[in-house]
Amino acid sequence: MRSHHCNELRESNIGQTVTLIGWVNSARDQGGVIFIDLRDREGVTQCVFRSEVSQEASDLSHKLRVEDVVQITGKVEARLKTEEVDTTNDKLETGKIEIVASQLTIINKADVLPFQLDKELSNEDLRMKYRYLDLRRPRMNKNIRQRSVITSAARRYLDDSGFFEIETPILSNPTPEGARDFLVPSRLNPGRFYALPQAPQQYKQLLMVAGLEKYFQIARCFRDEDLRADRQPEFTQIDIEASFVTQENIIQLVEGLLASMFKAGLGIEVTKNFPRMTYRDAMDIYGSDKPDTRFDIKITDLGDVFAATEFKIFRSVIDGGGVVRAINAKGFAGVTTGQMNRLNEIAVQAGLPVKNLAFIKLENGEYKSPLWKIFTDSEKAAVSATMNLEEGDIVFFAAGSRDSVSTILGRVRTECAEMMELNKDSTKFNFLWVVDFPLLAHDEETGHWAAVHHPFTRPHPDDVALLDAGDYANVRAVAYDVVLNGYELGGGSIRIHEKDLQAKMFSVLGVNEEEQQIKFGHLLDAFRFGAPPHGGLALGLDRIAMLVAGEDSIREVIAFPKNNKGADLMAQSPCQIEHKLLREVYVQSTYKDPKLAKEKELNAQS
Repeated sequence: MRSHHCNELRESNIGQTVTLIGWVNSARDQGGVIFIDLRDREGVTQCVFRSEVSQEASDLSHKLRVEDVVQITGKVEARLKTEEVDTTNDKLETGKIEIVASQLTIINKADVLPFQLDKELSNEDLRMKYRYLDLRRPRMNKNIRQRSVITSAARRYLDDSGFFEIETPILSNPTPEGARDFLVPSRLNPGRFYALPQAPQQYKQLLMVAGLEKYFQIARCFRDEDLRADRQPEFTQIDIEASFVTQENIIQLVEGLLASMFKAGLGIEVTKNFPRMTYRDAMDIYGSDKPDTRFDIKITDLGDVFAATEFKIFRSVIDGGGVVRAINAKGFAGVTTGQMNRLNEIAVQAGLPVKNLAFIKLENGEYKSPLWKIFTDSEKAAVSATMNLEEGDIVFFAAGSRDSVSTILGRVRTECAEMMELNKDSTKFNFLWVVDFPLLAHDEETGHWAAVHHPFTRPHPDDVALLDAGDYANVRAVAYDVVLNGYELGGGSIRIHEKDLQAKMFSVLGVNEEEQQIKFGHLLDAFRFGAPPHGGLALGLDRIAMLVAGEDSIREVIAFPKNNKGADLMAQSPCQIEHKLLREVYVQSTYKDPKLAKEKELNAQS
């Protein structure tokens, strides 16, 4: 249907008769002569309709509207360029030529669009409803194509590294991955259900037991959890597992993989040997296990400063084994009342037990804070020196348990950077490995211990004695996350490959022997037959694509995402299912629609 695409023709093609097909990107009437920009996925070419060349095509061109699909045949000519007039367009690669149309065929007319494609739209639900139109916009088109490029680069790299791409089941058993499973009823097995995989964790470990040694998959994963800008109910992982490897082997592999993806997507060279930081240091210094290291606001411990303090709040915290720490938002003493209210709100959400953050700011040579009157002269001097408190700075304090203080100041740190626009127009890509995560976390509500990553994660060899002794809080895992600019790109671990150790781990998590056999019998049985040492990692492809594209939401790099309520407004899913179909899979809904109940009540009254 075409001889060239819409970004192909150049001055070397002048004089040729060509055929193009695409969408009308814009149409302009210049004194009866119609100019249109014809667009396909590759670019734009200007076409002109002159009555002296073809009266029929010229007449028909007056009926064109934006987004009509048309086929144009004509001769390639140079755009007019003289000392007085220059109609060339340096912004287009085809900007020095145009097509003088001799034939026009309207393939498909377009209705009036629900929104303009050449402008950004704040109504995301409208974009989602007409996603096929939204994807025609240059930014979205670029994002989807860029995602394809980095996905292909990942496949090439892993293929060259000796990995096999192997598909694992979508219909499987529930897995303990930290979120609710999506369940699928089985018609052939009444009363039984499949679960959509939160991750292919157990299958990829079984592939290692099978002796395939190196596996990867661009895997679809499903989690029924609350949504946010970088989370969807269905998402894509680059899933990797390998046998006979150490943590160091996985780290080197992933650094090379990410370097290849960013080279393909952005044309930049990523320096390997990413910096490394323990989980404990990340929390103590940045208040996050996925710290953004592009800005230099760090948490500072003030235990020495207030070791002998008589300030009751700090005294009681320190005597109770807690910490007093602070951050210096340099140059932010001019924080507005609205910004301060927002910081207080965030701190309370993060666990601050009072309504307002304690602070000291130095503004116009004056120390402003209720605390300044309480501190002794030596404490004032020590705070100023330790925090490097200078004109225009504001220092925020938090006191309490080590973990709560880290979380509070970490959230405040990030919000201050946002308010101060410290990362505005940043071109930094600060990769980081966070290692030595805790193996277990204590759930205060249930009183049980839970796996920080998943129950197949290997305890650190130096901490196995602590696990045996029941000192679960101090057991580290051979686990690692790769982080970029405050986002976790992916995480993994070296796995447990011994049946007895895996059974012990399940016991610590409160899974008795009977439950172990029901839920994980296949894995424990497999470990009886010579399971190799193995480990792996899963990278979030959506999140990587988002960062490569410079977007703030993964919805901008997914072709057909769900909105923040988990709904596809275009396909109108989720939807109601007819009673007959539910009956066939032996399912009955207990949900009662309040609108229908109200209508039924009104009908009964009438």
